[in-house]
Amino acid sequence: MRKSHPVRRAVLATAATVSGIVLLLSLKPASDPGSAEAAGGAPPAAESVQGGARPIGDGTVTGDAAQTQYGAVQVRLTVSGGRITKAEAVQAPKGGQSDQITSNAVPRLNQAAVQTQSGDIDAVSGATYTSAGYKESLQSALDKARASAPAGTGGGDAAQAQTVTGDAAQTQYGPVQVRITVSGGQITKAEAVQAPKGGQSDQITSNAVPKLNQAAVQAGTADIDAVSGATYTSAGYKESLQSALDKAGG
Repeated sequence: MRKSHPVRRAVLATAATVSGIVLLLSLKPASDPGSAEAAGGAPPAAESVQGGARPIGDGTVTGDAAQTQYGAVQVRLTVSGGRITKAEAVQAPKGGQSDQITSNAVPRLNQAAVQTQSGDIDAVSGATYTSAGYKESLQSALDKARASAPAGTGGGDAAQAQTVTGDAAQTQYGPVQVRITVSGGQITKAEAVQAPKGGQSDQITSNAVPKLNQAAVQAGTADIDAVSGATYTSAGYKESLQSALDKAGG
């Protein structure tokens, strides 16, 4: 039997290694399996048009319907004082599993649109197509609102907005105090600067306060529903919110 030459063995080993590396590099990464909707790939995030130099006009505006693999998504915005005060989906995928995805994703997307004041919002996990369609229609609505803004309105929002802090409302578990930002006669932001804390109150506060903040912005009044399991915190929040509204002139 002939013995293989050492140099020949080294050359063959090197060639095999190089071939393996080339094969690995040629493989394409698999698509994100994070959701059933991810297989088709979502379009890139829409560029934000909201900003001090490019104001958006007041009123209600509906974006163009965005077609997705699971149905159309269409967003309607309410704008006051150059800010989004309400966002809602007037069309969204429905039927079968889409009902569950829509009911979970749309409220989060609505909240994100109000919070970010732009079309640059994060997709909801498990709702890739719905999120992409929402962002597309949202951007369309923002473009229309921007086009309807009167000339020379840049910076007007900052001049009209006011921030007011309500009186602290005492509850059995600690004070609750609410601060709101008002622009164009609408609440554009609500936050609790004081809330019950310590022990179980930490969990109750972290669950209830974001919901109460959102409800205050959406309702525009102190007539908001209490959060289940946070009766005292909710009552204190509403009392302080009403105080802030009174200070802001109703």
